[in-house]
Amino acid sequence: MFDVTRPETAVDQNDIKIAANDVQVFYGDTQAIKDVSVDIQDKTVTAFIGPSGCGKSTFLRCLNRMNDTIDGCRVEGRILLDDEDIYAPHVDPVQLRAKVGMVFQKPNPFPKSIYENVAYGPKIHGMARNKAELDEIVEKSLRRAALWDEVKDRLDTPGTGLSGGQQQRLCIARAVATEPEVLLMDEPCSALDPIATAQVEELIDELKQRFSVVIVTHSMQQAARVSQKTAFFHLGNLVEYDDTNSIFTNPQDPRTESYITGRIG
Repeated sequence: MFDVTRPETAVDQNDIKIAANDVQVFYGDTQAIKDVSVDIQDKTVTAFIGPSGCGKSTFLRCLNRMNDTIDGCRVEGRILLDDEDIYAPHVDPVQLRAKVGMVFQKPNPFPKSIYENVAYGPKIHGMARNKAELDEIVEKSLRRAALWDEVKDRLDTPGTGLSGGQQQRLCIARAVATEPEVLLMDEPCSALDPIATAQVEELIDELKQRFSVVIVTHSMQQAARVSQKTAFFHLGNLVEYDDTNSIFTNPQDPRTESYITGRIG
């Protein structure tokens, strides 16, 4: 097992939102993640980088038990959210995913109106007692996603009719509508043009004021722009985890340096 280079700066335990310890993931007999341990801080953007197939998206999906939906997938180890084991028998994955929202690689709005896309989660979780409260949640969520001014006059039109960048921001609004504590983003800009990417990156910077944000990205430039902490994955191992600036300017592991300089990947 590889040693993981840890930051030298001490982290206040109160700032840790998610603590993963010795996490291993298997698809049948194939091991995809090997002994990953990492502390993810609150109100911080943490980027997972590494070559395709290195395990970063697989590990991201462990954080809200999305791997539960994959036949033959087995997760071992412990993942604590606010010191509670999210894989404990009493934990309801549906309730967990309200606290740990997710935005996927391709925008995937429901085939419903813009309003219903955002209102869906709060409705099923009983967050609004009446239409006025639901209206308030929808507006607040669309504002947080920097989309309200663009769609406020057409909330009853299909979400699928928006542009790609608007659809992704709608999916972010949908994710934050349940008042999550953590927001997972799996390659959220890979299907977007540069202008839409810049809008989503700006939004990520604002979202970290309220949430712990974890983003998987193939773009090292994006990781450098939006994150404060970066984890480098390679062949299922977490090789190095540190402040983003340190990872990109002074990596401690030669594999990290090789990836950042383009020699592997």
